[in-house]
Amino acid sequence: MDFYFLLKGVAIGFAIAAPVGPIGVLCIRRSLASGWLAGFASGLGAATADGIYGCIAGFGLTIISDFLVGQQFIIRLVEGLFLCYLGVKTFLSTVSQEAAKTGEAKSFMGNYLSTFFLTITNPMTILAFVVIFGGLGLGKINNFLGAGLLVVGVFLGSALWWLFLAFIASGLRQKLSSSLLQGVNWIAGVIITAFGLVALVDIMNY
Repeated sequence: MDFYFLLKGVAIGFAIAAPVGPIGVLCIRRSLASGWLAGFASGLGAATADGIYGCIAGFGLTIISDFLVGQQFIIRLVEGLFLCYLGVKTFLSTVSQEAAKTGEAKSFMGNYLSTFFLTITNPMTILAFVVIFGGLGLGKINNFLGAGLLVVGVFLGSALWWLFLAFIASGLRQKLSSSLLQGVNWIAGVIITAFGLVALVDIMNY
């Protein structure tokens, strides 16, 4: 019976990761620029944050979730500013064929940490987990093994989505010229900056 918690976690993690947002744009852009490993590292950072939030929701750690929700103004401010920084940095970056072929390992940790930070500072993520877990009757599971498997499943489901997206995007890498890849940088930079500006405007409602 505990195995079903793992399957439910995989489904939840996949469903929460799949909607395209700033993390998705970063994953696609980095996969195109530096290969699937760079894109997957970006997604893995988000998957780790999803796993942490799944742990908070699955083990019923309401004190932590309530604190995060209560600090939405500061958290969203930091997230918005960081998104704007990443957007501008992406827009101004230049495409180098040599860097695209050799930069995967060097940028792995930076890609991982940037998306982890973006996901962990998004209060809407913990709200999504609380709502989904509550709706499915998964809040405060009185079974530590089941709760643990649920959290592992959330991480695996999220990671599977990012691995899939990174492979699809990197498959197009060799088919695009340097000028087209540069265009991807510009478009991605504008989109990511737009997400950051939206986050900054949203905090006025808090």
